[in-house]
Amino acid sequence: MSIRNFDAIFSPRSIALVGASNEPGTVGRVLAENLLRGGFAGPVMTVNPHEFAIQSTLNYRSIDALPITPDLAVVATPAAAVPGVIGELARRGCRAAVVISAGLGIGKDGRDLKREMLEAARPHLMRIVGPNCIGVISPAKGINASFAHLTPRSGDIALVSQSGAIVTSVLDWADERGIGFSHVMSLGDMGDVDFGDMLDFLAGDRATRSILLYVENVTHAKKFMSAARIAARAKHVVVIKAGRSAEGARAAQSHTGALAGADAVYDAAFRRAGLLRVGQLDEMFEAAATLATRLRVVDDRLTILTNGGGAGVLAVDALDAEGGRLAALSDQAIARLDAVMPAAWSRGNPVDIIGDADGARYAAALEILGEEQDSDAILVINCPTAVASPMQGAQAVADATVQRPQLPILTTWLGGTAAAPARAFFASRKIATFDGPDKAIRAFMHLHRYRRNQEMLMETPAAGVVIGPVDLEAARALVRQALASGRTVLTEPESKQLLSLFGIPIVQTLLAADPEEAGRRFQDVGGPAVLKIVSPAISHKSDVGGVRLNIRSAEEMVAAARTMLESIRQTLPEAPLEGFSVQPMVVRADAQELIAGIASDPTFGPVVLFGRGGKATEVIGDRAIGLPPLNSVLAREMIASTRISRLLAGFRDVPPVPLDRIVDVLIRLSELAVLLPEVAELDINPLLANAGGVIALDARVSVRAVSGAIVSPAIRPYPREFEQPIELADGTPLLLRPIRPEDEAALVAMVERCTPRDLRLRFMGQMRAFPHQTAARFSQIDYDREMALVAMGEPDEAGKLSILGVVRLVSDPENGAAEFAVLVRSDMKGRGLGYRLMTAILDYGRRRGLQRVYGEILRENATMLRMARELGFETEESDPQDDTVKVVVAFDTR
Repeated sequence: MSIRNFDAIFSPRSIALVGASNEPGTVGRVLAENLLRGGFAGPVMTVNPHEFAIQSTLNYRSIDALPITPDLAVVATPAAAVPGVIGELARRGCRAAVVISAGLGIGKDGRDLKREMLEAARPHLMRIVGPNCIGVISPAKGINASFAHLTPRSGDIALVSQSGAIVTSVLDWADERGIGFSHVMSLGDMGDVDFGDMLDFLAGDRATRSILLYVENVTHAKKFMSAARIAARAKHVVVIKAGRSAEGARAAQSHTGALAGADAVYDAAFRRAGLLRVGQLDEMFEAAATLATRLRVVDDRLTILTNGGGAGVLAVDALDAEGGRLAALSDQAIARLDAVMPAAWSRGNPVDIIGDADGARYAAALEILGEEQDSDAILVINCPTAVASPMQGAQAVADATVQRPQLPILTTWLGGTAAAPARAFFASRKIATFDGPDKAIRAFMHLHRYRRNQEMLMETPAAGVVIGPVDLEAARALVRQALASGRTVLTEPESKQLLSLFGIPIVQTLLAADPEEAGRRFQDVGGPAVLKIVSPAISHKSDVGGVRLNIRSAEEMVAAARTMLESIRQTLPEAPLEGFSVQPMVVRADAQELIAGIASDPTFGPVVLFGRGGKATEVIGDRAIGLPPLNSVLAREMIASTRISRLLAGFRDVPPVPLDRIVDVLIRLSELAVLLPEVAELDINPLLANAGGVIALDARVSVRAVSGAIVSPAIRPYPREFEQPIELADGTPLLLRPIRPEDEAALVAMVERCTPRDLRLRFMGQMRAFPHQTAARFSQIDYDREMALVAMGEPDEAGKLSILGVVRLVSDPENGAAEFAVLVRSDMKGRGLGYRLMTAILDYGRRRGLQRVYGEILRENATMLRMARELGFETEESDPQDDTVKVVVAFDTR
């Protein structure tokens, strides 16, 4: 990932347009008009071999003829000429190009024009946007390097889209509504610059508050996820993903593979990255506007306050359709409302306070409802009537937001002329307002989903925490043995053995080579029993009569096996048959049939699936996808997002299923997906679950040889390999390990035990508090981008470990340089801990392949400056008047 030379794209000093034209109706003409009229402060130079002037501006006949080297070039030549143009520009020293030209694929002559273009740019580190895009727009800089039909106004929303048509549609839609942009980027075919690069840039762009993405496909999932997680921590990121249809799902050998369609995996990836996915273009802007109000909700429970019953019913319908819940009014709230509301009020939620409700009635209701603990937000609806002023109710809402600034309130003032002043009033007070209850409900659910996704973003699970090394090696040996024999599918007994090694409960399963042996196996398992065919060519055994249940004797088992064998040989004569599996018939009262498994996505790598199982699992399609690694929070989120979860919670006289048992299975499958990349697909169907627990009745595993073509997990798990015991000079033993999200409280406690001077030396200024947002950012890190090692001391009286010191290394997107920071608890200073921390983080930097590590140190911090010199850092020249000194150490990367 890299944002190298992005300043040449978004803050160029000069621009060249290669392929400019005076010919009406051409792309070259529109580009010239947009560039020359956009208000760019620097020179715009046009290049066309046949023109003296373009748009009354002196034209240059060649790139060599340009009087200065452009920072940015816009290329709109025929496709065949593009590699040569890029080569000329790169050799001239141009640092970035927006390639508008289309058709840079492999031509009839066998030339791969896109590859040639990139090869021409690469030696000179030139960045390429496109090809096949409409360009780049930065209104605040006066840059319109596109052939869009208008120049948008300046704003704080960034739009990044693969589709040029979507860009122009959004610009037109936004122009009508007065919405402005910080940057607009059409990525086109993403030959070089892609979503990951843009998210990296926009995460640190001060002009951008919200980021809107239109995604058709992601090319580098690990890079995308890392950049998206960084951006989502700092900005609101809203995404539309094209292609929701089931046709995007690939063919698979298992139920899990079939259910884990591409769109479902993208959905899981967006949620895990903290992005908010929406379905329509207008929703994109609605969501950005709603998030910008800074309203925050805890859950999806909504209270509806209305003066019209019909409007309240519409809101309830919309809430149900969106998956939200009506908040339950407490008995105390109902009693208080009874005392101040008309006798005909609804006495429930929606709270209908009757059509003649004035401002005082709205105010009284809001005062009571605002104190309800089981409500996450209030939607206030007003329907125009002849007996009450809409503005009175609006003022009551505004007053309530002043009295309770943290109370999430959304408003819908229905109507046209009568409601317009109230909506304008709300807008002026920055109170969320909508012209219909459906849009307000959608906004509320956007807030809920965004909050949920932000919580998922902060989860950083460990890998290798529940599987012992002996069992892991046995599992690897089992897979190696199957691959060595030329098989890509494990037998059912092998599949269940693999599950057992990973700690997943299985039913006893024995293999029989023929009907007679199946009869003998009946005696081993006891009756009643289940018989299944074993064949690598038969994925779904019940579909071909390959399963018999409730067999009660050895004789019945032999007969059933002979009948099954004959039937399958007639139906599938080419299918290789390896025998039968025999297992006890498991009957559990009130059990639910679930499915759990692993699939391999070509973009995001391994994914974990959970849902409703059984024969009709693909037809029902009730499933959730998660990206490994998982922890208990993420696993429970997966379960809760399925419809079957309602049955698992218990109903009527059916007791609930202990979810921790299912959570444990999902975590173990997640570990298997990370630690055994040889497993391409895995099915547990059914995973039987009832109040007594869970058990895997059937399993199927597809394996593959590990190669460079296997896509690794899109999210890096907790790097356990960096854990190590250390010892201070006085013999004190400590544990040095990467920081984890659950370390937030310990990190805050450590900062509280540091002196004001030590904090000032570390943070370059006075540090009066260490708020949750800062502590969360420091403890919930992306291990692909940064590393923080903490030194853990002995547990306290409550059994909690304390952090004695922390050292951090944050690398740039190119992974070339990284900045360090270190803090030792004040009472631990002078014992050599800082030196041990710095040594460890520098070793990590070398292993990571960094070229250099640097840091800023206050001149008065003599101790840190001396330690930096001892560690090999050199001081860069700086103004003696500066308060800080920059120290740098370079690594030998040969």
